[in-house]
Amino acid sequence: MDDPHSDAPESDAHEAYDGPALPGLEPEAPRDSGYQVLARKYRPQTFDDLIGQEPMVRTLTNAFASGRIAHAYMMTGVRGVGKTTTARLIARALNYETDEVHQPSIRLTPPGRHCDAIARSAHVDVMEMDAASRTGISDIREILDGVRYAPVSARYKVYIIDEVHMLSTSAFNALLKTLEEPPEHVKFIFATTEIRKVPVTVLSRCQRFDLKRVDRDVLTDHLARICEKENASVECDGLAAIARAAEGSVRDALSLLDQAIVQADAGQSVTADQIRDMLGLADRSRVLDLLEAALENRAKDALDELRHQYDTGADPQVLMRDLLDHLHAVSRIKAAGPSADLGEAQETVERLAKLAEAHSLASLGRLWKTALTGLEDVRNAPDPVSAAEMAVIRLMAAASLPSPEDAARLLAGVAAPSGGGANPSTGPGGAPSGPQASYVAPEPEFHGPKDLDALIALVDEARDIGLKLDIERCFRPVSIKPGAIVFEPTQNAPSNLGGRIAAFLQEQTGERWLVDSKPKSKGGETIAERRERQHEERMDAVRRDPAMVKALTLFPGAEILTVDDAAPLPTSEDEDDTTARQETSR
Repeated sequence: MDDPHSDAPESDAHEAYDGPALPGLEPEAPRDSGYQVLARKYRPQTFDDLIGQEPMVRTLTNAFASGRIAHAYMMTGVRGVGKTTTARLIARALNYETDEVHQPSIRLTPPGRHCDAIARSAHVDVMEMDAASRTGISDIREILDGVRYAPVSARYKVYIIDEVHMLSTSAFNALLKTLEEPPEHVKFIFATTEIRKVPVTVLSRCQRFDLKRVDRDVLTDHLARICEKENASVECDGLAAIARAAEGSVRDALSLLDQAIVQADAGQSVTADQIRDMLGLADRSRVLDLLEAALENRAKDALDELRHQYDTGADPQVLMRDLLDHLHAVSRIKAAGPSADLGEAQETVERLAKLAEAHSLASLGRLWKTALTGLEDVRNAPDPVSAAEMAVIRLMAAASLPSPEDAARLLAGVAAPSGGGANPSTGPGGAPSGPQASYVAPEPEFHGPKDLDALIALVDEARDIGLKLDIERCFRPVSIKPGAIVFEPTQNAPSNLGGRIAAFLQEQTGERWLVDSKPKSKGGETIAERRERQHEERMDAVRRDPAMVKALTLFPGAEILTVDDAAPLPTSEDEDDTTARQETSR
């Protein structure tokens, strides 16, 4: 019996192309002899080359070995973790064939007859479609029309649909029936970054693989191996910074490495400082200096350190994220002890452990939430570095407040130990224990405004006209409590309004105040808006007064310009006083 593949070309390996070369299939005459970016040059060519996705590889290996091959696969994960690459590898595995192997195989070495063409997206039986640009039902109908026909040369027809969540509802509905009962010669492989946007009716018909973000250590080792192959010298701390900035995306990491390699002169090693400058990152130890100064209430040191890092090229958003990372690490140490696996140097762990000793878990949770809000403010603020400074100021204020458990003791009339951190006088869960639990704490006195009118009165009394005008026009109150004020700024509000109010209240009351500016928090009226509303209500009431309606009728074209309060009529007591004064004057 004739070999069905005898008339087909054994391989397209000798065609000139600019794609990644498979092992043993080096192109003889590359079309473009220019530089090839690392993300393409080191795209995985076998399942063994995939990093960080061992669970998926193990599942596929066992499935292919047992012949339990699904008819549809769904690859999901963040950008750059290998979804499309994995789809092509599965397409090659489904159609793997050599002179010795005539069945699907997860082992792709040596390359089979169809491997090179599939890797270059040039195989007639493996169709790739980008659903981001072809979202309609007509595009899916093209696929459904082709499903009926057998493959031309390969074992299976494979349809790879990238960003499948972009398909329209009608396109998904058209695909459902074929996806549920496809012909034996057809396989579907989907890839998406937005798995929640894929209908559950589609998900239920697919074997799903969640490609996880690649761990930083694994990604750092991968970058080091590529540097060795490229004869490039990059400091390990610099590679770790790239892996951290890539957030688990291999493609992002390789793109950043491409940029990092050329930071140094020929023959020189790329330093970690050069990579931090390239990424707009601050030195992690310097960020820890900033955090220590903030939590120890050294305001000048903290703000000077933040401004210095910004002036040397640090991105305020990255600074806030690094602060969050350190607060998270401190919380882990507080919860699990100094032996918690943080992936940090021993010196850094010791500094973090010292911070953990000074704060309770509840206080650390509050600090982390404060920093998280600060990150959101930095993202949305017109002046990110000012927003970062305000976030650090709020961190200092939050660090100086009593912990929630200590505040509860104060309210209960029980003395709270100083420091807010771990304390031998407190038992599990922060419950008071020992002889100190019987001490009665004095009632805390906190002077200051209780509402917006009281705040304006205090500012007016201090004759701070500029602050008074800004509060009247730009301050929408959300909550005003002793020691803490939250307000929604108007669109034209000064970016430093919260800081000015906090400084003013501290000067007037002698207490530290937390003044938090939260855009879009649906605060109340500003004083200016309230005055305008009251004026309009009064004018409207006057217009509806029967006497005024009659007057306007008698005088056509007349308008009400203003309303003045009438002088109060004298009372009998006033008349008695007047008579008495007259008699005295005689």
